[in-house]
Amino acid sequence: MMHERIDAAAPATGLSRYLWLLLPAAVFAVAIVWLLQTNPLQGFNNGAPPVENLTIERTVLDHDGVRLLVRAGGSDPMTVAQVQVDAAYWEFKQEPQGSIARGDTAWISLPFPWVLGETHHVTFVTNTGATFEHEIAVAVPTPVATSGSLWSQAILGAFVGILPVAIGLMCYPALRGAGQGTMTFLLALTVGLLAFLLVDTFIEALEFASTSAPIFQGSVLVVLTAAASFLVLIAVGRRRGTPTGLALATFIALGIGLHNFGEGLAIGAAFAAGSAGLGTFLVLGFTLHNITEGIGIAAPILKVKPSLRSFVGLALLAGGPAVIGIWTGSLAYAPQWTAIALAIGAGAIAQVIVEVYGLIGRSNGQGIKAILTPASFAGLASGAAFMYATAMLVKI
Repeated sequence: MMHERIDAAAPATGLSRYLWLLLPAAVFAVAIVWLLQTNPLQGFNNGAPPVENLTIERTVLDHDGVRLLVRAGGSDPMTVAQVQVDAAYWEFKQEPQGSIARGDTAWISLPFPWVLGETHHVTFVTNTGATFEHEIAVAVPTPVATSGSLWSQAILGAFVGILPVAIGLMCYPALRGAGQGTMTFLLALTVGLLAFLLVDTFIEALEFASTSAPIFQGSVLVVLTAAASFLVLIAVGRRRGTPTGLALATFIALGIGLHNFGEGLAIGAAFAAGSAGLGTFLVLGFTLHNITEGIGIAAPILKVKPSLRSFVGLALLAGGPAVIGIWTGSLAYAPQWTAIALAIGAGAIAQVIVEVYGLIGRSNGQGIKAILTPASFAGLASGAAFMYATAMLVKI
């Protein structure tokens, strides 16, 4: 019987490796040139207009009229031919002029005398006859950046973000003498409130993503960004071993801070949209909702003695982004960037949940079974329930 001997090809080395990479690149280049030169797709042209899409990313109302930032997302460059406001055609100026390429943006300016508090409907008509609707729900002047307005918004952001976290951290001295059961409860409480924040942040990210231009593939963008954020923070956090103590509290504060950025965006967007009747009740609801976050940050550091500067830093890291969120939401933001920021926050919160859960297992010496102890289960349920109940105060 004859036996055939088959030798595996020797791996390419040195210059030959790069030469072999040129072959697929050359084939791809030839295919692109052929596609552009012969245009084989012309046989599928049945006279139908190209697919068009127009997303309105920003609306600015001032004494000059209405300005709208639009983004094109069609298969071909598109041209805005006419603009209607409340079923009447209006002259408009476009900057830059001409067709809008796929993925590009342009400002559309209309000298429309909008009415304070009224609802206005804008319709864009392209040169192919396609129409795109946009509603200005409540016409109010778009906020401008002045020292007075920024200062007022900063005070509000500090009240709903920094103050409640600081109040929660003030419980640190009273909690320091806690026994093992109480420690397990507090750490599990942290996991419970973070689990609620994870779901809340992820849903908010998807909501913003749904209003962004289809070209950004919002939901996919959110999932991939959150996963990347989680993996990067896990890698960074474990460079020098599993984070504990002040390092873990810092990661918790970071995750909470990114979530509070989303809350600030909601408040700021309400100001910009004319729905800024927050009222004392809603502000107090935000404050109460965030107090537990300070307790969650304090839980991993009950066995250490951080400096006062560390406590101030944790409070600013967790609550300060609320101020930035209010500024951003009231002045200018694009939904895709907001979705990315919230997705990063969701990934950060997921990373913290993993680390805190691991700390519970190590402190009890029970590993994965630690989550099933009465103290742990009670903490999980209490954290999630408190966040859910107080969230009812701030949903409008």
